[in-house]
Amino acid sequence: MPKLKMKTHKGAKKRFKVTASGKFLQQRGVRGNKRNRPSRSQRAWGKDQPVSPTNRRMLQTALPYGLE
Repeated sequence: MPKLKMKTHKGAKKRFKVTASGKFLQQRGVRGNKRNRPSRSQRAWGKDQPVSPTNRRMLQTALPYGLE
């Protein structure tokens, strides 16, 4: 009997990045209402933010092989 492979969660694959050290990065959820914000904070929203340690275990099951 062949071993079953785990499937990658395609929604998580599109929303998260995996660094070389194995940490997960997530995109910020700010799409609108940027007009009244300073440009300094808008640039900060463009960068990825690390995932909290409580959600890291959930992502390891959703992305078992990293991002192929």
